[in-house]
Amino acid sequence: MRGEGLFTERAPNGRFQWQLKAMNGRVVAVSSSVHESSGDAERAFAELVALGPALVARITHVRDGLGWTWVVPGPRGNPLVKSSRAYERYATCQNAFRRFMALLARMSEAKEAAETVETVAAAAATVAGGAGGGGRSGAGS
Repeated sequence: MRGEGLFTERAPNGRFQWQLKAMNGRVVAVSSSVHESSGDAERAFAELVALGPALVARITHVRDGLGWTWVVPGPRGNPLVKSSRAYERYATCQNAFRRFMALLARMSEAKEAAETVETVAAAAATVAGGAGGGGRSGAGS
């Protein structure tokens, strides 16, 4: 899946990670793990989109510096996604996570709408193919 704000890039170690950008071009979130291919990174993002509203952030203070970051832990405690930067205030960090969730919800809705269009188009093609085939057999009898 390649969403409007989804970008995959090669990490310094040669593997791939994804980043989610807002409409203004700012990076909102990045994958915590790296993947073997761009496709693997995109599939990991699609799995995150599927989790949607169930995602919960853990907000922590930066160890060696100023600010707050958010991270979404996975089922085993390993981070799934994290904020792209540290925020000066705790409340700003909370709002950044809320904006990430809103962007994720919009992407999920867009994906569902695209899948519905594909399903309707496939059904229409099947009906059109069946109607055309049925008309020819009746005419040939």
